[in-house]
Amino acid sequence: MRQLLGAVSEFDKTMLVAKLKAARDRKLAKGQKCGGRKSYAESKPELVSLARQLAAKRLSLRKISTELAARGYATPRGVAYSASAVKAMLTT
Repeated sequence: MRQLLGAVSEFDKTMLVAKLKAARDRKLAKGQKCGGRKSYAESKPELVSLARQLAAKRLSLRKISTELAARGYATPRGVAYSASAVKAMLTT
């Protein structure tokens, strides 16, 4: 009995994994994002647009970071964005 239930459970898991993979493949075929962390452009589009406006003024990444902090944009921990985070905002 235990062996039969184990076989059914294994089959069920295999079918679930196959179904989820097919769904991911369909989404990727449409060109949509599938998995991973949200980018700054997806989670905070107003922050990215402000960073781009400041970058158009030819400010350095660190100056853009301090300007964003002065305007109230900070990380979830409450500190200013690093220069590498600003660079990631500008490249998305």
